[in-house]
Amino acid sequence: MKYPSFFLEYHALQIHSAIAGVDEVGRGCLFGPVVAGIVVLTNEKQYIPQVRDSKTLSELQRTILSSQIKETVPAFGLGEASATEIDTFGIRKATQLAMMRAYWQLSLQPEVLLMDGEKATIPFLGKTFQFTKGDLNHYSIAAASVIAKVYRDNLISSMSEEFPEYSLSSNKGYGTAAHMKALREHGATPLHRKSFLSFLS
Repeated sequence: MKYPSFFLEYHALQIHSAIAGVDEVGRGCLFGPVVAGIVVLTNEKQYIPQVRDSKTLSELQRTILSSQIKETVPAFGLGEASATEIDTFGIRKATQLAMMRAYWQLSLQPEVLLMDGEKATIPFLGKTFQFTKGDLNHYSIAAASVIAKVYRDNLISSMSEEFPEYSLSSNKGYGTAAHMKALREHGATPLHRKSFLSFLS
């Protein structure tokens, strides 16, 4: 199992007092918001070796690590953009909006921002670096993906009682066979991304 490197963060912290990683989750879902997480680091003692890309962790591992990350780092933020905003602005701009909302929550402003891929960029006064497969290769981005994933999964699971037909507690809004079948039988809820549901027309 590959673990993200802390190499880049370590060397950045020799020059800068605070750096941050940002990532999003839920970009490809049919239901609910896209969520962004951002994690600020100020020293190497905030590194947790077990952290890696949220998709490679079990639900229990993510839950435990999310709590550890939040307790260890000096600042973190979570932001979301709704299904309506995704339909209105498109997923790329909605992802940018979620990242901006996460950034605005920070109590400590980083000097450097590390981002996953080129999915979206956010206005930032410091230096911004984007990395292909950043959540697989860089610690701060992976940590951001973990806190965002746990937050979003819990949010979607909390909606499963309101919309029991769609098996949200198990699929978390992704387009599983059961979810697609429920959409064809029951139609979309107000929290589905209508722009993602062309197969219903």
